[in-house]
Amino acid sequence: MDSIWDRIRRLFSEPTKSEAGVSPDQNLNDKEAPLSIAIIGSGIGGLSLAIGLLKHNVPFTLYESAAAFSAIGAGVGLGPNALRAMDMIEPRLRKLYDGISTGNTSPEKINDMFDGMMAEPGLGENSGWHGAPVTSPHFTRTSAHRMGLLDIMKSLIPAEMVKFSKRVVDVEQKGEKVFVTFADGETIQVDTVIGCDGIKGRTRKAVLGSRYPDEVHAKYSGVYVYRCLLPMEEAQKLLGPLAGDAKMFMDNGRNLAMYPVEQLKTVNVVWFILDKGTWNSEENTEEVSREYMLSDVEGSDPRLIKFLDFAKPLKWALFHHKYTSTYYSSQICLLGDNAHATTPHQAAGAGQAIEDALLLSSILPLVKKSSQLPKAFQIYEDIRRPRAQKVVDTSEETGRIYMFQDPTIGSDMQKLMVTANERLPWIWLHDLEKDVRTAKERFLAEANSSN
Repeated sequence: MDSIWDRIRRLFSEPTKSEAGVSPDQNLNDKEAPLSIAIIGSGIGGLSLAIGLLKHNVPFTLYESAAAFSAIGAGVGLGPNALRAMDMIEPRLRKLYDGISTGNTSPEKINDMFDGMMAEPGLGENSGWHGAPVTSPHFTRTSAHRMGLLDIMKSLIPAEMVKFSKRVVDVEQKGEKVFVTFADGETIQVDTVIGCDGIKGRTRKAVLGSRYPDEVHAKYSGVYVYRCLLPMEEAQKLLGPLAGDAKMFMDNGRNLAMYPVEQLKTVNVVWFILDKGTWNSEENTEEVSREYMLSDVEGSDPRLIKFLDFAKPLKWALFHHKYTSTYYSSQICLLGDNAHATTPHQAAGAGQAIEDALLLSSILPLVKKSSQLPKAFQIYEDIRRPRAQKVVDTSEETGRIYMFQDPTIGSDMQKLMVTANERLPWIWLHDLEKDVRTAKERFLAEANSSN
């Protein structure tokens, strides 16, 4: 009977091409016993990494704490960088994503990230503002329901390679081995652990706890949100044709983001509220009264307030990893939100996780033995950490701008929209091919020099 890896090799059986300047015969893993790799967490980052490793015939096991694939949050937006990374990881994934993604309704807004409007009564018309787009010829509006994205990703991963109901309770390194203990009592021994277990993942403590203990836990960003999904026809009853395209309605201390998902059948709506206090709960959510929720948006246009009829009176706190001094410790490496959780104001968090997966799935096939893992992880960190942490910082700044908190811009919508259009191209137009090429060339050079 064929092994799982025989079937996988046939599944990904197209001829191997030279990638990013490194020829196939330079793969140092060809004649060596494969490393044992545990991917912890099956969110967008973990699944992207799994798909990338499958593409390169690198064995792994993916461990998920839930009893099945699941998602927190509704919509997810991917910029040009994320789509290129997805295509580089596995073209079939990009093709599947294109089949479920949703753009703007209006054909002329295909390149618009959103229209910047005001949340005041009249939506800005009373102030002489009629909206302006954040737009770029390099950007194509695309978003999807998060569960839909996870569904297509998991379709590319053989079920035998995923283990569910495996909640991690301890991660410990001993020499060149990592021991992972789960809540069900099982302990596994592997060569490496890739922590994709989210913003509160246990692997982050394993990497940072002894050296940077103050950085282990995510920090409250000072913003919480109310979320809802509603049918497109209901949104159109409130806003007419405005409901069909992505919008950002801005006001002092709050803003509302909305965009279509699920093939224009549904609208994802998020009210962002600037918090003047602190978040003292260990939970990410807090139930409030409907009166409390409505008081947070008092004074906004009544049509925007009406969206909250479709929302539960539940505050979702936005946390981020403002500081992360390193992404790895010996044989354990962090990826996605566990490394650089960010606020969603630039719609860049998922894309950064996919970029992580692209780079790591490009380096790991070159690793010959477990002693080379720290070298691979150092290269990954050197390339990814400066960029990902800049996304964290600039996303926080962007959120404050959209809430009229920038001291030089305030509520001047013309200045604000000029700034908004200037803030995103560095994320979208990044040279991912150069990142992959640099990582491979550096690893091979350093590996060969140590032989």
